Amino acid sequence: MKKIITSLLVIAFLGSFNACKDDEPPLPDNLAAFESNAQGFDGEEVELKITLSRAVSAAVPVSVTLTPAMLTYGTEFTTTPAAANNVITLSVPAGASSVSFKVTKKAGVLLDGDESIQFKISSVGTPVLMGAATELKLSFKAIVSEGTTMQLNGIAANEPGTSAANSVFVDFSTNIATPVLRDSWDLGFNGGTDFRVILNGTNGATAFMINQSDINAVSDKDLDIDTLAFGQGLGTLALIDDYKGDLTKTVIKEISATDADNKVYVFNRKGGTASVLPVDQLYKLRVLRKGTGYTVQYAKLNETTFKTVDVAKDETYNFKYLSLEKGATVDAEPLKDRWDIQWGYNTYFTSFGTGLVPYTFSDLVVINSFNKVEAAEVLTSTVTYEAFKEANLTGITFSKDRDAIGSKWRLTTPPASAGVKTDRFYLVKDSAGNIYKLRFISFLPNDGGERGKPKLEYALVKKAA
Repeated sequence: MKKIITSLLVIAFLGSFNACKDDEPPLPDNLAAFESNAQGFDGEEVELKITLSRAVSAAVPVSVTLTPAMLTYGTEFTTTPAAANNVITLSVPAGASSVSFKVTKKAGVLLDGDESIQFKISSVGTPVLMGAATELKLSFKAIVSEGTTMQLNGIAANEPGTSAANSVFVDFSTNIATPVLRDSWDLGFNGGTDFRVILNGTNGATAFMINQSDINAVSDKDLDIDTLAFGQGLGTLALIDDYKGDLTKTVIKEISATDADNKVYVFNRKGGTASVLPVDQLYKLRVLRKGTGYTVQYAKLNETTFKTVDVAKDETYNFKYLSLEKGATVDAEPLKDRWDIQWGYNTYFTSFGTGLVPYTFSDLVVINSFNKVEAAEVLTSTVTYEAFKEANLTGITFSKDRDAIGSKWRLTTPPASAGVKTDRFYLVKDSAGNIYKLRFISFLPNDGGERGKPKLEYALVKKAA
């Protein structure tokens, strides 16, 4: 009798457990799609990406068919991986949520610009299904997009979305989103006429000037390294570059033509969490002019011999970027004419009741103000996103501030109300004069999204003359 009762209890428990499991909502379908339905390029190579709704636990095969128009595979262009019978075979690796392939123009080939390739996701392996954007037209010229819906991929590995490892640059007119590891660079060198150097705000970097022009003479004895910390109320705005992007207010002073005027800075390359890297990971640096470019002297803080690296100006970029860890320049931003907004983790400011202090924000959106991009906020109480047309531009005032969008598009507290603000959208005027309306759709589970992978949509309101 006792065994029977025990068995009944076990069965009841298992039944209850299974009932609880059945009550759990199933995960939404994992969908594969292109990042946009149209893209153009006028360079020599372009990378096209297929993204999934979430990472997969095992490798998933993906097949893409291609249909060239006014082009012949192998004669005017090739792909990596190579296509066989106009089919590219790909595989999303286990643990990943995307896969990409490249299209390359053959050297020496002259094109009219009317050529294109239609790509189509023809099959995906289980358990992934095909999403809405299964086709993409690649034009062999720059396009002016009419708009699209796009999900930005800020997640590089398994990090939480609140500290997404990628910054993502978006170019509306070409429908291109470019993720860049924010930890991949330390300093940016202005490509314009001024000699200005910026810190990596996306990594919470800070710097402090030492009134010394001999870099070898500087060590941790010259400052209290805790003064480099900010976050949770610590730090001052003097540790970071101007949050509105004013290049006359950078931590590192304008690089002088007189070498002796260029002082040494102690540099904490990663921060924002009320702490400073260990002394053996701190750098000291000094920047000089070299012709039309820069020379950087740098070393670990307590080293007595410095290294040098030259950084040449390039007017096609806002900045050229340097990694002190690699001792070399790196690609950390698209060409200045190829991006309009940047989304991601970034240094900004807040108030703890005693004045403004530096603070790192997730999901901050900055505009490419360095290349004349402007933005404006529109409240839906005035006109809805759907109804906004070119005629509604009358009376709109555009801002040149880098933080014209900033964090105003979303709420993170209180938790019950967190999500995209649906009472507003934005207008973005790119450097060519095209004007787009932009709204954010989701970025948290509260609004149907995923932290670190915000979804947005935009549409052309007025094409540049």
